Amino acid sequence: MSEIFVYPAAHCIAGVDEVGRGPLVGAVVTAAVILDPARPIAGLADSKKLSEKRRLALFDEITEKALAWSLGRAEPEEIDQLNILHATMLAMQRAVAGLAVTPDMVLIDGNRCPALPMAAQAVVKGDSRVAEISAASILAKVTRDREMAALDQQFPDYGFAQHKGYPTAFHLERLAQFGATIHHRRSFGPVRRALALPPR
Repeated sequence: MSEIFVYPAAHCIAGVDEVGRGPLVGAVVTAAVILDPARPIAGLADSKKLSEKRRLALFDEITEKALAWSLGRAEPEEIDQLNILHATMLAMQRAVAGLAVTPDMVLIDGNRCPALPMAAQAVVKGDSRVAEISAASILAKVTRDREMAALDQQFPDYGFAQHKGYPTAFHLERLAQFGATIHHRRSFGPVRRALALPPR
């Protein structure tokens, strides 16, 4: 990983990433991580490029070794009220606000930054380029995947543990067959159609 160096004055950098913008069900989950230079973590990478076993091992190592870490989220109701972009920005703000250590610089995966009380910069493909963002992507993905596995126990007909709420053919088929759960995002087209709601 080639970690980028953005602000020479920044001595405490937090990385932020999200998981769950595309799914039809569940929260969008974000994480913020400040790594400890004295306790390096080998093998950090974009969570999507890691095996589940490796992600789980790194999740435990990150939560043990990081100087600070925090999770944020926006629930389906907030996504429906705000839209997915604004809900994601809110969830990122919550993750940063939850850090026990206040960073002086925040690096955000993607091309947009939420409004924050400290300097922030968006980094395209940051989950592959910045160790702190990679760590955040791992925490967010493992957390959301666990939530989808728990939801699968509640609603076994939908296959949430397999597709994680994304609009796969199987998910769309089950949505049409069984209707939406209380955890589905009602503003998303396939869910709205399943509920026969008028367009927003």
